[in-house]
Amino acid sequence: MKTEQPGLGAPALTGAQKVAVVIMQMNPASGASVMAQFTEAEAEEIAAEIVRLRKVSSSVADKVIIEFHEYVASGRRTARGGRDIAAGLLEASFGADKAAGLMDRLASTMAGKSFEFLELMAPDQLRELIDGELPQTVALILTHLRPGKASAVMAALDDELACEVARCIGTMGPVAPEVVGIVAEVLKQRSGTVISQGKSTDNVGGIQPLVDIITRADARTERTVLDGLETLEPELAGEVRARMLTFMDIVKLERRDIQQTLRRVSPELLAIAMKGAPAVILDAVRSNISARNQEMLEFEMAHSGPVRASQVEEARSEIVRSIREGTANGTMVVRRAHEDDYVN
Repeated sequence: MKTEQPGLGAPALTGAQKVAVVIMQMNPASGASVMAQFTEAEAEEIAAEIVRLRKVSSSVADKVIIEFHEYVASGRRTARGGRDIAAGLLEASFGADKAAGLMDRLASTMAGKSFEFLELMAPDQLRELIDGELPQTVALILTHLRPGKASAVMAALDDELACEVARCIGTMGPVAPEVVGIVAEVLKQRSGTVISQGKSTDNVGGIQPLVDIITRADARTERTVLDGLETLEPELAGEVRARMLTFMDIVKLERRDIQQTLRRVSPELLAIAMKGAPAVILDAVRSNISARNQEMLEFEMAHSGPVRASQVEEARSEIVRSIREGTANGTMVVRRAHEDDYVN
């Protein structure tokens, strides 16, 4: 959107929007210095407003600047925003890696406004609504839902369709806003929902959205989709697996994070998850639980008897989900392949 927003006045702006306008007036270096003073959450909100505003008239910018008495500048120019401006400011403020993560979260937050009415529907209702749609269309819809909702819908698809939809998500390119709007409007009419059409955003398909969806699925859906991708698109399946946390990644956690994870796991569940686990996993677990819990774990492992492989997989998946939640909210950090790993 390159046109100015009509009727945009300083009194109608939120605090975040006003800050965004001020930063948009600055050169990148100065803007980055200001952005660095905010928390990550605040910076993310401001970046979102920079993306949304795109371009602000000089008259509106002047009204906002007056409210910021401490800011004095000469030769004011028309303030410009956009994704590139927001990304540049975040990168200069927080570094390339953290900025990329913030922009990813920002894309997820801003995406899907055309489809937000679907969030109120149950997964089985959504499944019925998209019945008969092409895999590419289903993929477009899922990428504009929250990962948790998209995961539940994918789990309701038959295996063949789920695998094809996953391939479409992972290989999806840019989608014209007009296409997004048309698909959303058709779904609204089909569902009988009457909601005014909002501004659509670029699609958020690609590897990471697919990973976000799969990692929130149950163990069976995760396994089915990944196995299907191996057949349909081996290279894509490899990239997805490389980004996904696995049970083996527990050894890549800091000790405090391993302990935090294990405190949330019952001895019974942990004993099942440890069935057939390699020595490095057993050592990591035993060395990060109390002596009392070690005794309980050894007792459970010795007396649990044979268990089905599916039970072991589900127990491990529950532990992995806990780790994924921790890494997603920033309370845990997993060392990646390019970082130092322990060698036994």
